[in-house]
Amino acid sequence: MNGRSWKIVLVASLVLNVFLLGAIVGGAYQWFAAHGATTTVLAQQRTALRFAAETLPAERQKAFIDGLKNARREGRQYAREGREGRHDVLRLLAAPQFDRGALDAALARTREADSRLRAQVEGSVADFAATLSPAERVEFADNLKLRGQWREPQAAANANKPPKPAASESSSESPGE
Repeated sequence: MNGRSWKIVLVASLVLNVFLLGAIVGGAYQWFAAHGATTTVLAQQRTALRFAAETLPAERQKAFIDGLKNARREGRQYAREGREGRHDVLRLLAAPQFDRGALDAALARTREADSRLRAQVEGSVADFAATLSPAERVEFADNLKLRGQWREPQAAANANKPPKPAASESSSESPGE
């Protein structure tokens, strides 16, 4: 082989190595992106209301999920009204002329629609809870502390935080005391 042949082989090897390195980096990116998406799905499963009955028997879980679906299906009109109300609010906020009365009315309509939808879903949860035995109801309540709109902050996460002083305590102290 002469000098020119070596240069061609060297350039071809360099191009192949760059291609392989790009494939490895691209594959690693895809793997990490897919892994991160799975973590997001798992986090949603831990907080979604529909998983509040996951420790109950399968037929109870199905009854709960069916009740939620029915409540949401019956509340579609309220969900649509709330969505339209939020669009109206954004449109009114971006309008060249600020109309506070129209904005307040749109906010009230949106709030009312959201409240009706929430009442529909909460009624479904209450109807389901009425069908449970006392032991199942306690278990269900414990799960509701972890999921949905009744979710409570984790005790372990709050254990390291010092308690905040009450606003009335700090405002009642005078500088001379």
